[in-house]
This record gives sequence, C-alpha cells and structure tokens, in this order.
Amino acid sequence: MLDTGYGLTVFTAGHGPDRFRRAAEVARAAEAAGFSAVWVSELYNRSATVPMAALAAATERILIGSNIAYGAARSPMILAAEARDLDELSGGRIVLGLGNGTPGMMQNWMGVDGSAPAVRMEELVAVLRKLWRLHEGPVAHEGRFYSLAINPTIPTAPPIQDPLPIWTAGVNPRMVRAAGRVADGLVGHPMMTAAYVEEVLRPELARGAEEAGRDVRVAVSGTRICALDADEEAARRRAAFAIAQYAAARVYDRLFALHGWSAAQATIRAAAKTRDGEAMAAAVTDEMVDAMAIACRPEDLPRHAARHAEPFDHLNLTAAPWGLEPEDTERATRQIVAALTPAPV
Repeated sequence: MLDTGYGLTVFTAGHGPDRFRRAAEVARAAEAAGFSAVWVSELYNRSATVPMAALAAATERILIGSNIAYGAARSPMILAAEARDLDELSGGRIVLGLGNGTPGMMQNWMGVDGSAPAVRMEELVAVLRKLWRLHEGPVAHEGRFYSLAINPTIPTAPPIQDPLPIWTAGVNPRMVRAAGRVADGLVGHPMMTAAYVEEVLRPELARGAEEAGRDVRVAVSGTRICALDADEEAARRRAAFAIAQYAAARVYDRLFALHGWSAAQATIRAAAKTRDGEAMAAAVTDEMVDAMAIACRPEDLPRHAARHAEPFDHLNLTAAPWGLEPEDTERATRQIVAALTPAPV
C-alpha cells in the first residue's frame, strides 16, 4: 500500500542520456522533498519500464511506479521479466501500474484485439501473479487471451517484493470492477472528481472484489493536473486547456453527466472537431477546474493538494500534459517539487 505522501509524475525535456539524467534529478529532488512515489507514463514512442529503471537506480527510498504501462502491448512473460528486473534494481520499490488504453489504441498501436479489455486485463494480472512465483516451479496457463507453459531450466531467484503490487487503470464501471476483481489498486485518471470516486469508483471496486470472493479494500490513486503560476488566472487557463483535451473523449461521458456538465462537454467536443483549442478551453467551467485540477500560486499548493487528496488513498501530482513544450513541462514539474519541499529548519 502506498503511504499518504504525494506522488509525482516525472516529465522532463532533453534528448539522449540527458533526458534520463534530468529525470533522475527530478526523482532525487522529489525523494528529498518527502514525496512517497514517482510515476512515469508510456506512449507509442516512450516506454515506462526503461525510465523506471533509471529512476530506481538514482534513488534509495521512494517508490517507482508506472502510470501506466500498456499491459496489452507486452506478453505476460516479458512484462513479468521486466518487473523482476525492476524489483531487483529498486530493492523492492516498484508499483506496476497497467492499463489498456482505448480499444482503438489496442488495435492500432499494440496490434491486439481491442474487444473485452476488462476480461483481458483480469487474465493478464492472473498470469502475472503466477509468473511472479516462477522461482517455485513451472508455470502453465491456458486462457482466452494468453497461453503459455514455462518450465525453468536454470535457477530463478525469488523476487524481493512479494507479492508484487499491481494496480490497473479504469474509468468506467467494467474496467473499475476489473481492478476490484484482481488488482491491489486502481490507477485513477485526471478526469475523476471526489463525487465520481464516491458514487462510481468505490462501489464498483467493492462489487468487483465481492464477485471475485476477495476480502480486500482496493486502494484508489488519484491524479491531479497542477498548474502553478503567480498569476492565478493564467494557471486556471492552463488547467482548463488540459481538461478540454480529455473532455472531448466519450469515455468520460458518465463523469460529465454525473455533474451536469454534458452541455459544456458537447461544446468542447464540437470545438475539438474544428481543432479550436481556445474555444475548447473557454467551454471548461470554473467548477470543472476546481473539481479536476489544481490551479493556484505556488505558495498555495500545499493547501490545495491536501484538499484534493481527501477522496483518494494516494494523490499523484502532474504538470499539465497538454499545451506545454517539453522544457516548460519540466519546469512545471520541478515547480511542483519546490512548492512542496519543506522549509529548512
């Protein structure tokens, strides 16, 4: 279980070795500031596992997590092998956060069937749990999506961390229930509010756990976009732009309907079709910004972060992932760390 300290998504600029050097610097600063975890993301041009290795090698105590790694993009054997290496390199400090992306991403980016993503995730986690015990003997699995039979021919050392913390991503009920059925935690999305956590996420997690006969309370990790600026209105505009990029997707319809924001979402979606970023951001209301982002002066971040942490078991803070150049994103990430670094005694 992650402790109550904040997490930080590590975004940096740079190219070649310099990119990893910068990421290591940010992770060390977060560790020194008292953050409990640093998280890395993944896209079609960047892996999660390689940056996790760089951060693990650069730090000593802080947890290293993926938010998220694409589970469907790897075979269970390769994913388990990568996790074992990261477990050893970090001394047992990794959190494996897995997600699918959308069905279209699964098909077009990863080359796998995008149907039944929740069932696929449940099976993947079950196979990974088996593979985590490979040091005890052969592992076999025959399922809908995965088939494997591994009979170790050389000694396999036991993992340092056992069991491996596996968190899965979900927004809508079926994927959330998958986390309740098989995972240790739910990796939350920036488009989640306190009301959505209370009325949708926690009931669906409990339902999934009950369906699977698990007597557990599955933790919820939240993610909050942080836009910090001495000019608070500038910070709010940056947060609104980021929210708008997500809001156009239909996967968030349930959340927007829950809050009575569907009309505004329709306006955002219409503006997105014409690629009018200013109109998209203008349709994001103050209520949305206050519910789904932290937009404030740097000195006010501790107070706002504490409020946003309340619905979650862990709160991950991230610079706005849209609308900034890499150097600006790194600067914003470092600004989050600086704003939460305790003053010297």
